[in-house]
Amino acid sequence: MSSIAVRRAQRADVAELVRLLAADALGRARERPTDPLPQSYFDAFDAIERDPNQELIVVTLDGQVVGMLQLTFTPQLTHAGSWRCTIEGVRVTAAQRGAGVGQQMLRWAIARARERQCRIVQLTSDKSRADAIRFYQRLGFRATHEGMKLSLD
Repeated sequence: MSSIAVRRAQRADVAELVRLLAADALGRARERPTDPLPQSYFDAFDAIERDPNQELIVVTLDGQVVGMLQLTFTPQLTHAGSWRCTIEGVRVTAAQRGAGVGQQMLRWAIARARERQCRIVQLTSDKSRADAIRFYQRLGFRATHEGMKLSLD
């Protein structure tokens, strides 16, 4: 297994990241990887980049983008006023799934949460993504809460 390289995303990465987000059935239904990209993606990138509690991460292998994720660091009054890290937008290219890239990415993200002195790392996965759920469980994540969403579209 080769080692990945991890770095903060740059504005020039946005189109590639949107393609990664759109590379599965759920993503195809909600993302718009057109050329040119809708301005909303760049606006979101700029907002993430300005926020010190957000990190949009690009993962490369041999110079090629093979994955991404976003970390959100949230202060909380619960758990004695500690911080929590939410991992979102986890994607690995189809060619690298099962090759250890995802495991390296998540271990890096957990280490980053420790650096930021978070007490909890959390994530959600769509219930239809059974393989992803099993993957997260193998890394020690447990379904301890019932999550809910309200779409405002």
